[in-house]
Amino acid sequence: MGDQDQYREYHRLEDFEEDSPPGEEDLLVHVPDAVKDSWHHIKNLDNFFTKIYHFHQKNGFACMVLSDFFELIQFLFVVTFTTFLFHCVEYDVLFANKPVNHTHSGAVPDRNKVTLSDAILPAAQCAQRIKVNGWIIFLLVMAAVFWLYRLIKMFCNLLSYWEIRRFYIRALKIPSDELCNSSWQEVQSRLISLQREHPMCVHKKELTELDIYHRILRFKNYMVAMINKNLLPVRFHLPLIGEVTFLSQGLKYNLELLFFWGPGSLFQNKWNLQPKFKRPGQRLELAQELSRTIVLLGLANLFLCPFILVWQILYAFFSYTEVIKREPGSLGARRWSLYGRLYLRHFNELTHELQARLSRGYKPATKYMNSFASPLLAIAAKNLGFFAGSLLAVLIALTVYDEDVLTVQHILTAITVLGVLVTVARSFIPDEHLVWCPEQLLQCVLAHIHYMPDHWQGHAHKSETRNELAQLFQYKAVFILEELLSPIITPFILIFSLRHKSLEIIDFFRNFSVEVVGVGDICSFAQMDIRKHGNPQWMSEGQTQASVYQQAENGKTELSLMHFAITNPHWQPPLESSVFIGHVKEKVQQDAANAPPAHQILCDSPICSSILSDSGTAPDNLLASVLVHPVLTASGLPTKDRRFAQPTTTASAAASVLASLSSSQITGHQGAQVNSSMYQSDRTVLQQSMSNSGLLLQSISRSSLLASEFASAEMSLHAIYMHEVHQNQGSSQRPLGMWQATDLSPHQRHHPSMWSGPRSGYHGLRLGGWEEEGQMQGVEGSNTEQTTATEHSAKSSS
Repeated sequence: MGDQDQYREYHRLEDFEEDSPPGEEDLLVHVPDAVKDSWHHIKNLDNFFTKIYHFHQKNGFACMVLSDFFELIQFLFVVTFTTFLFHCVEYDVLFANKPVNHTHSGAVPDRNKVTLSDAILPAAQCAQRIKVNGWIIFLLVMAAVFWLYRLIKMFCNLLSYWEIRRFYIRALKIPSDELCNSSWQEVQSRLISLQREHPMCVHKKELTELDIYHRILRFKNYMVAMINKNLLPVRFHLPLIGEVTFLSQGLKYNLELLFFWGPGSLFQNKWNLQPKFKRPGQRLELAQELSRTIVLLGLANLFLCPFILVWQILYAFFSYTEVIKREPGSLGARRWSLYGRLYLRHFNELTHELQARLSRGYKPATKYMNSFASPLLAIAAKNLGFFAGSLLAVLIALTVYDEDVLTVQHILTAITVLGVLVTVARSFIPDEHLVWCPEQLLQCVLAHIHYMPDHWQGHAHKSETRNELAQLFQYKAVFILEELLSPIITPFILIFSLRHKSLEIIDFFRNFSVEVVGVGDICSFAQMDIRKHGNPQWMSEGQTQASVYQQAENGKTELSLMHFAITNPHWQPPLESSVFIGHVKEKVQQDAANAPPAHQILCDSPICSSILSDSGTAPDNLLASVLVHPVLTASGLPTKDRRFAQPTTTASAAASVLASLSSSQITGHQGAQVNSSMYQSDRTVLQQSMSNSGLLLQSISRSSLLASEFASAEMSLHAIYMHEVHQNQGSSQRPLGMWQATDLSPHQRHHPSMWSGPRSGYHGLRLGGWEEEGQMQGVEGSNTEQTTATEHSAKSSS
């Protein structure tokens, strides 16, 4: 509590841009009559910018209206079809357990088979069955009220969508047919230009990219920060299972309802905390009040549990049954968990940016997870597949010979079950052509997800690392199971886990909330202020004053700042951020000077010949060559230049490519303002010679697609570089890269001197947890001892 007591005050920050007066009533904005419209002097800019963003991401007016309409139809279909199945179908007739008289007016039966019409009850009899069941009547009335509420909401949204459509056409000059071809960066730049001509925000003369992100992601940044600081109770230790994470859509909805926009929430509107939560003197009373609110919310969830559970089961049944029957292996596919999306998300990262980044990392993560195979399970799966496949082959052959075999009771069920068994068994049989290289695969994963715990270093081959990644990258079957169990588990998490963190939550929102003029109350981590929230172990040593309590974990502040600067090349960062970015770029140049040129690294790649073809350079090919080869095998690169006598480290190899990607000149970081366009979208890639014949790559055009691809590649390299530098700061400098444990010979791999010292300091870290000060002191002590021993040995040998 020592660090926390020193950081008790809620702060009001002046934005580093020129600010307007804080009072809305004190500022008069002259707007010409010809351009007056409803989007001038907007009161709720959070809601307005969020609608603009969603309108762009959901592809415009028609798509959004159609989506809302079919959501209503889908809800209506699920309710009516479920009621029909329970009360309007005679299942004894359908299953042929009850004979049916097919005679018409005493005539001879005209058919012998049971049809669907025979099993469906008449409308009057069906209605009578429903009327006598009071429970069903109550549920139908509740469903009708909810559906009418959604219908009214859809009409309100319709008016809002139409207004946003007019804004795109009249203010932003983007026609509806061009919306799908416009990137969000283009929309954002037009918003910023529009603010200068026709002010939407009266508190500031100009909007910045960060202002827009802050308003769209105000609450999301708080959630990312709470996950980063391990504040929310989403990690549990279960007997016989071990450590698991649980964060379902239902639990996330309850957390947002509690903190941000529900009755009794901490925010009094969309952009301001309630004043009482800003004062430290009432923290105990507010914690008790929040605890009572959490209990009431948990009891409400417990009361609604049966209704929500029934809906979840019905929705899952109608959504996934056909998919499972058609593709039984789909349940074995993986997806990024909801917890993983918050853990891996940068501060100020929009949803489409996160989705694109995680989509790029999907295949490497899948390959890494699939590289772990159990020999015993593979043997069992092969034999199970053989027996099930044999039975299935016989049944299919009999069906082909005589289709009357299908009339045998349960024959179709047997064929379906055997097909599922065969598919499931095959999923456990590893690919015979698979080469096991977990370190390289995990390196590819890091290149895209940007975050991973320190103790994964050199332990990619261990099942513990795989299990921790599985918490971020879960099976789809696990996702479905979590959502089905969510109505049952969520109330207990709220009542028995979250309630006890009330005081910590109150302190978090007071200590890590700041008021920015023209924006409102935001999470202070979203400022990406290295001085207040930087971590000295992540290249910000000497630039940060943050205590352990104030630091973001896992380099979140530093990596988020680099990501935002690369994604928004025209953003003008404040001085402290500019100093850090300049420091990183200068460090990259220094490390690149000690590494082979980028063209040599890339030319050593097996796919370099295709990259350097005369047909040009495709962004995906360049990205593949940069990410696949130099950062994975850089440590073992043979250098033909005698200037580079030492083996190339992963950091220096990544720095060499980064130095080639960047077209800007680096200025000194001591009090110097770094050029805001240091990550140009129209950069010339790898200006040096890329082959022995002196082939130069062509300049990349100002296409938004190419800019996005190269920005993604540049950020991937920065993530790898910064992780490597972070590891080197926490351990003695070693000639081998951080991912080269599997490249060593068996003798080197098991030699005690290779794994002693600083590596032992990473075993005690937990995914998303904090490093204990005692552990860090032990690491530093071991580093000092090893360095002293090395120097003494060198002097003795000389």
